[in-house]
Amino acid sequence: MKKLKFGIIGAGGIADRRTLPGMLKAKNAEIVAVMEILPERAEELRVKYGAKYAYTTAEEVVQNPEVEAVYIASPVVCHAAQAKLAADYGKHVLLEKPIAMTIQEGEELLAYCKAKGVKVAAGFMMRFGAHVMNMKKAVSEGKIGQVVSGYSQFTLWLPKEAGNWRLSKAKSGGGALMDMGVHCIDLMEYILSTKVKTVAGFNDTVVFDYDVEDSSTIILRMENGAQCVVQTNFNIPDAAAKWRLEFFGTRGRLMGDTIIGQNDGGSLNALFLEDVAGYDAVQDHAEDKGIEMEGEFGDMYTREVESFAESVLENKPLVVPAEDALRVQKVIAAAYESTEKNTMIEIK
Repeated sequence: MKKLKFGIIGAGGIADRRTLPGMLKAKNAEIVAVMEILPERAEELRVKYGAKYAYTTAEEVVQNPEVEAVYIASPVVCHAAQAKLAADYGKHVLLEKPIAMTIQEGEELLAYCKAKGVKVAAGFMMRFGAHVMNMKKAVSEGKIGQVVSGYSQFTLWLPKEAGNWRLSKAKSGGGALMDMGVHCIDLMEYILSTKVKTVAGFNDTVVFDYDVEDSSTIILRMENGAQCVVQTNFNIPDAAAKWRLEFFGTRGRLMGDTIIGQNDGGSLNALFLEDVAGYDAVQDHAEDKGIEMEGEFGDMYTREVESFAESVLENKPLVVPAEDALRVQKVIAAAYESTEKNTMIEIK
């Protein structure tokens, strides 16, 4: 089987923890080159992943004729420039979210890559989670009827740490909402096959002393009428966290426990109603236990890489086009604007 040859720009952090181990298992991908700023770290990663080349600059990666595509996992502030550089050399791009610092920068990036004839996909690996795919299938088949409500909570404990680029607005573009909420918003739109129409946001720094929000709650009105809530935090201890993704409709519900995150797992409780009775004054839900759905768990990062490689090698449409990530970024920008202006914002 032909394999897409990857160069990795920003091979530390999430790339080293998750994406590159997943890429090693991909049947249609190969790691040819890795790049990290420190030479000794780059060489260490080269050996670890069996790559032929170790570099310290993005320019070296894209100038290598053996590299056919790049995976970019550098700080957000670098994304647009590095993706454009890759496009200059005809390299297809798998780009971590958010794809750029601003909406305008993202639009310019996508237009530039389109003109260069290269594909650009976003790193929304959670779309490839077993229970996320179960949810999307159930919703698309009408199993829970008309979806009227959605909720997601995604948190972590991230105290102030010197040198952490995620805590600098100038490097990250935002805090908990930008870093984690981006996934939840994407899943709301992806699973429901609709877009956010209106957003109201509460974004604050409540616990820690840094210049991005550590607490975020946003309310979304979807184009299909569903009302959804996304909560993300940098200030809830990991031991107390509960990662949830839930949808309720006119004929049932889907309640996912720990089905989002970096591991494919968790549980999905579903209730599918054949008949909906009239008003029940007793309101006793003791028997509404639902069923536990089975999932074909695997590595979301492997699935993400294989999907991207298949799109490039066989010239198929991308499952996660970067345009979707830019759309989500517009929702996030609107949520920040909502907080500043204390009003609801329409998405255009």
